[in-house]
Amino acid sequence: MRLDRRNMIMAGAAFSVLPLLPRGARAAFAPTPADWRRFEVTTRVDIAADGKPVQAWLPVPSVNEDGWMKAEAPTWSGNADSAELKTDEKSGAQFIHAVWSTGQSSAELEVAAVVSTRDRATDLSAPGAAASLSDEDRAFYTAPTRLIPTDGIVKATSNSIVGDIDGDLAKARALYEWVVESSERNPETRGCGIGDVASMLEMGDLTGKCADLNALYVGLARAAGLPARDVYGLRVAPSNFGYKSLGAGSSDVTKAQHCRAEVFLDTHGWVAVDPADVRKVILEEPPKNLSLDDPKVRAVRAALFGAWEGNWVGLNFAHDVALPGSSRDEIGFLMYPQAEIDGVEQDELDPQSFAYAITATELS
Repeated sequence: MRLDRRNMIMAGAAFSVLPLLPRGARAAFAPTPADWRRFEVTTRVDIAADGKPVQAWLPVPSVNEDGWMKAEAPTWSGNADSAELKTDEKSGAQFIHAVWSTGQSSAELEVAAVVSTRDRATDLSAPGAAASLSDEDRAFYTAPTRLIPTDGIVKATSNSIVGDIDGDLAKARALYEWVVESSERNPETRGCGIGDVASMLEMGDLTGKCADLNALYVGLARAAGLPARDVYGLRVAPSNFGYKSLGAGSSDVTKAQHCRAEVFLDTHGWVAVDPADVRKVILEEPPKNLSLDDPKVRAVRAALFGAWEGNWVGLNFAHDVALPGSSRDEIGFLMYPQAEIDGVEQDELDPQSFAYAITATELS
C-alpha cells in the first residue's frame, strides 16, 4: 500500500468520529480478565549435525505480568555438550543456549515451559489508577532500536498524526487508528516480517505482518514520547470468540508466532495494542478480504486497543539481541529458535530444514 499523505494528516483524529458499534458486534470479541489458563509449550530440535559443531538458541517464555501472564522455569533435556538458561542483559529475554561439539551425527534438544495466561482488558473509558514507570524504564521504552528509529521520517510521521492532540491516551489511540487505516497485511511476507520501520515509511509501503505493523506502532509511539514495546510471542489455542484468524488451529504451533504491542499511559499503566491483528482479520477471517466496516472487523478494532485474548504466550520484549557464542551481529528480535551449523546461520523461518517443532498443550 502506498502511503497517502493526506491520510497521514487526517487519520490522527479519525478515532473521534468512529461510529459506535452495535452491542452484538462488541460481544463478538470482548476479552475480559477471568480464569487463568495453563499451557505447556515444548520446543524440540533435531538438527543433522553430520559431525560438525552446532549451536542453538531457543527462546522461552520470560514475560511475567501480574494481570495476564506468569512464566515458570523451563526444563530441558538432550544430547548437547552444554545447555544453559541465558538472560539478555538489556531486555530480560531468556533462552536456552545449547552447544554440540564435533563428532555427533545429530543435535537433539527438548525444552518445555509452563505458562499461565488469561485475557486482559483496560477500561479506558474510566479514569485509571495512576501508574508509574521508572526513569530508567521510561528511557528504555522510548529509545530507538536498530530497526525502529525515533527521528527522521518516523518522528515526522508521528508528529503529523498526533498534531495538537492533548493527552497520552488520545495520542496513543490516534496512532493506533492511523496504523489500522494506513497499513495492510501482506500474505507474501516471510514469517512475521522484519520490523524495519524507517524503510517502510521511506518507501511508502506500509504492508507486512505483525512484526512490521506493530513495530510501526511502537516506533510512532516512542517518537511521540510514549513508552511502547513489542511483545514477541506465540499463539497457543483457538480463539474463544470464534475468530479463526486469531488463534492456533492445532497443538502444532511451529508457525504460530505472533508479535503484539503495548503502550504505557500514566493514567492506566501498560495497555494492550494490536493493530496488526485488525489487519489480519480483514485479510484472513472467513469469508476473507473484509472491509473496515464489517462487524467482525469493527469488533476487533474496538477491542484491540486496550485488550487482547489470553490464547497467546509472550516470550519477551527484546530488540537487538546478542546471542552468546554466535558469529552473527545482533538479531532484530528473538521470536524463533536460532541455530548455527559450523558457524553457518540456519533459516529460522524454515522449520523443516532447520528441524525444529513447537507444540502447545493446555493443562487441566
